[in-house]
Amino acid sequence: MKKIFFLFIAGLSVSVSHSQEVSDAMRYAQDNITGTARFRAMSGAFGAVGGDLSSLTVNPAGSAIFLNNQAGVTFSNQSKKNNSNYFGTQTSDNENSFILNQAGAVFVFHDRNPNNNWKKIAIGATYENTNNFDNNIFSAGTNPRNSIDKYFLAYANGIPLGDITNINYGDQFYDEQQAFFGYNGKVIYPVTPNNSNTLYTSGVPSGGNYNQKNEVYTSGYNSKASFNISTSYKDRLYIGANLNVHVTDFRRSSSFYESNRNALQPVETISDLRFNNNQYTYGNGFSFQLGAIAKVTESFRLGFAYESNTWYELNDEISQSLYTTRQAAGGPEKYESVNPNVVNVYKPYTLQTPGKVTFSGAYVFGKSGLISIDYAIKDYGNTKYKPKSDQGFRGLNNEMSNTLTSAAELRIGAEYKIKQLSLRGGYRYEGSPYKNKTTIGDLNSYSGGLGYNFGSTKVDLAYSYLERKTNQGFFATGFTDGANITSKLNNVSLTLLFEL
Repeated sequence: MKKIFFLFIAGLSVSVSHSQEVSDAMRYAQDNITGTARFRAMSGAFGAVGGDLSSLTVNPAGSAIFLNNQAGVTFSNQSKKNNSNYFGTQTSDNENSFILNQAGAVFVFHDRNPNNNWKKIAIGATYENTNNFDNNIFSAGTNPRNSIDKYFLAYANGIPLGDITNINYGDQFYDEQQAFFGYNGKVIYPVTPNNSNTLYTSGVPSGGNYNQKNEVYTSGYNSKASFNISTSYKDRLYIGANLNVHVTDFRRSSSFYESNRNALQPVETISDLRFNNNQYTYGNGFSFQLGAIAKVTESFRLGFAYESNTWYELNDEISQSLYTTRQAAGGPEKYESVNPNVVNVYKPYTLQTPGKVTFSGAYVFGKSGLISIDYAIKDYGNTKYKPKSDQGFRGLNNEMSNTLTSAAELRIGAEYKIKQLSLRGGYRYEGSPYKNKTTIGDLNSYSGGLGYNFGSTKVDLAYSYLERKTNQGFFATGFTDGANITSKLNNVSLTLLFEL
């Protein structure tokens, strides 16, 4: 495909890319429990526990709990099923993937000087696939009211016809391009056929009962490499810090189909259409973390951790195509193919996702086991697109501020040891980041696992189940109807650990 690079002059009253949505920001703002099998089996409740390679992702002071050098690698198999309900029609789709989920190492340097209260320094480096984007969603049903024509009308109304017909597609802004598709696909028509016309009408027959299908296929990953340092004071206070580098590579391919069998009219009307959208987003980001763990007694520990905002620099590439069929009463079927064969490559932009504060407590029953609780708070309303001077981003930031809210996360984990065998379980709850509680609902997750200590080598196995309901429109503008989706994720993780 041909690539067109948009170079916008600062100060223009249009957005760098109107293609961004709140859902795009939420893709990077939300956390997922990944990492070692022990970490996943206990639902990530490690803020006051430490001593696990993935505990560093919650509280960087956790590496100072290690007694010896350790390295490990984790593999995961993820199966995700999405059940869709669109105006009473039930459909489902699923996706299975196998990935290298985690790898890392911690090196511990002890100070044997009895007069020094700073007993050791730990240095660590970890890699985690924090989000596996492989997913399929299929929705189908009969919409009694709304057609996708509302999407094209929402973009077209207010745009002069001359900006749609007399400007090359590659030189148009995003909203003009959407109007271009609707006009050339005969989905919409100008009220008056002159270049100054800014009002459009639909080419889809009224009457409702539009048969609609929406297919969404995503792939890619979001990963984080963390560089950690920590120390301990009198083996009572542990403090640490992380510098994190984030890398993302996300692909989304969607195809929306609509048909209707409403009575033909004297003028041509749309009977079938298919609208395809392909998105590729890639980039990197930076964040940091600070944390502390206090050993109040030999058994009771408290933890506190702060995770900064993550600042991503992202790039978007978008391509689209539209195919329609139209017919008038007594006339033949006519077809339109609107495919510019162009990939729109937009200039980079910044996404700032919110920080998080985590409070933790743990009780250790000697060498028999432990129970741990983490409570975290994140204000999703602080999510921001930048530059803020961009008018489109200002509107999107205001929308996120008005629709998103603070969400709490509770993680509970337990471990019981029988000689070399460890039994583990956990529960995780995360509140909805949306004020309406329905666009993305609450999350509930259960986990369990076991581990065996061979001495210098350990093997851990974990299973986790996650369920969450969502209801996001197929499109964010004009035509915003969407299906009720219940997502169920099953994950099995295997970790190999080695003392060095």
